[in-house]
Amino acid sequence: MMSKLVIIDGHAILYRAYHALPLLNTPNGRLVNAVYGFCRMLLKIIADFKPRYLLVAFDTPEPTFRHRKFIGYQIKRPKMDKELAGQIVIVKEVLQAMKVKFLAKEGYEADDVIGTLSRKVLLKSKVPSTIRCGAGASQKSKLKIVIVTGDRDLMQLVNKQTNLLIPMKGLSSSRIVDKKYVEKDLEIRPDQVVDYKALMGDNSDNYPGVTGVGPKTAVKLLQEFDSLDNIYCNLDKIESASLTAKLKKGKKAAYLSRDLARIRCNIPLKIKIKDLRLKDWKNEATVEVFKNLGFRSLVKELENRRDSSKQEKLF
Repeated sequence: MMSKLVIIDGHAILYRAYHALPLLNTPNGRLVNAVYGFCRMLLKIIADFKPRYLLVAFDTPEPTFRHRKFIGYQIKRPKMDKELAGQIVIVKEVLQAMKVKFLAKEGYEADDVIGTLSRKVLLKSKVPSTIRCGAGASQKSKLKIVIVTGDRDLMQLVNKQTNLLIPMKGLSSSRIVDKKYVEKDLEIRPDQVVDYKALMGDNSDNYPGVTGVGPKTAVKLLQEFDSLDNIYCNLDKIESASLTAKLKKGKKAAYLSRDLARIRCNIPLKIKIKDLRLKDWKNEATVEVFKNLGFRSLVKELENRRDSSKQEKLF
């Protein structure tokens, strides 16, 4: 049976939980609705996928290299609610109790941490004792990778070994996104997603793309010419004069947008694979932190799992 690595996009799942669930407070008045939703999803993921390895990737509050490249990057995005920001610390306390590794890299987004692990490390053969991402990266692993996120931009990372798990309808259900799903949903391949974003831009992250080029036109161009580079090498073959003019005028913006949209898969990380091993998470510290947060249903679920594990060891 192939081992699994689950990588959770921490901020994306917390944000979804925060907006999906009603307000919930601890006995001492701390708001924890996002923490509760995150923890419930985490327990379900562990039960459903039984991962051998688990990592939660977080963004950092500092600007990233994308902000330095484009001053308008994410400028329209509203600031995170204080009520949600305060719950990130609590989630990290829970993860520490569960002995689950979490990671952020200054100057980069969680997407880049996720991309580096899913591309440079976990591809073939046996898992090495040390993971190096970047120059000289080892590529000796044979794992199935599941990325848990609400961010469709991560579709660019989907391949034979890597799927996304995207929560649907708040947190009540989820969808596996594989290569076939991307091709059906977007009508392009996962490796074309970056060029798709380059052409049409992104309102959420506030990078421009080519003015006047929408999703349908972007898909049509990529289906015909395959890539952004090929589009610009074949402008003379585009029948529409107005579209050709738009592409010529928007070339600089298109390549800037592609650079901003591309998830970096070679950022400098050094991680020991054994540190991502999921083990001993059903411990007393986890039970205690759930009790302190007032998560009675999760305490009961955890204790039931511990009892089941004890029974399994007897037989």
